[in-house]
Amino acid sequence: MRGIVLAGGLGTRLHPLTKVTNKHLLPVYSKPMIYYPIETLTLAGITDILIVTGGNNAGDFLRLLGNGKDFGLNRIHYAYQEGEGGIAEALGLAEHFAEGEPICVVLGDNIIEKNIITAVKDYKKQGGGARIMLKEVPDPERFGVAEFKDEKVISIEEKPKKPKSNCAVIGIYMYDERVFDIIKTLKPSGRGELEITDVNNAYIKEDSMRWSILEGWWTDAGTIESLHRANDLVAKTGANNVK
Repeated sequence: MRGIVLAGGLGTRLHPLTKVTNKHLLPVYSKPMIYYPIETLTLAGITDILIVTGGNNAGDFLRLLGNGKDFGLNRIHYAYQEGEGGIAEALGLAEHFAEGEPICVVLGDNIIEKNIITAVKDYKKQGGGARIMLKEVPDPERFGVAEFKDEKVISIEEKPKKPKSNCAVIGIYMYDERVFDIIKTLKPSGRGELEITDVNNAYIKEDSMRWSILEGWWTDAGTIESLHRANDLVAKTGANNVK
């Protein structure tokens, strides 16, 4: 399995912090934000990793991460997303890197307390299709929300006014090689982006989507409030089971 960290975008919700740097290079407690999703992958045994970035500060990732020596890696791969075409568009840039292998995708501003080792093992046993990570949250209307029937996810609704569950889809996804064919069929949403929710619903439609509940806390760090929360949580408890 290969790992992909999506770290593009302009980070406008974090202005003025992101006027001079990519948001994924901002500090979260004692480390740059981008370290946490990379550690999520390496702790799950995924050591072939691609970073998809963009904007005016893409070169800073290479200066910071190099070939991945700090993570025990021999090499980190890089791709560049022009503009802001959405998460699914950024993922589409990883097709040649994946080379037909299954992939685990982590959004670059996602930070978790524990790890995804069990979910990765369950996906490998699954034998194809997709698997999403879910977390029960008090404010599901802020996220993509899973709807269930007989313990199956039957749809994902983005930022619903009346959520059908309190299980948010967090930014960790596992896909087989067909994900890139699905991305090529997508049309831009009202935001002008290719949406990862549409990718997930395509797998749901063909009944090849499975799910795992994330243990421990999870937060993104894409707003001033959530960045502050991430710093506080990591300071108190650590992240990825790594202090």
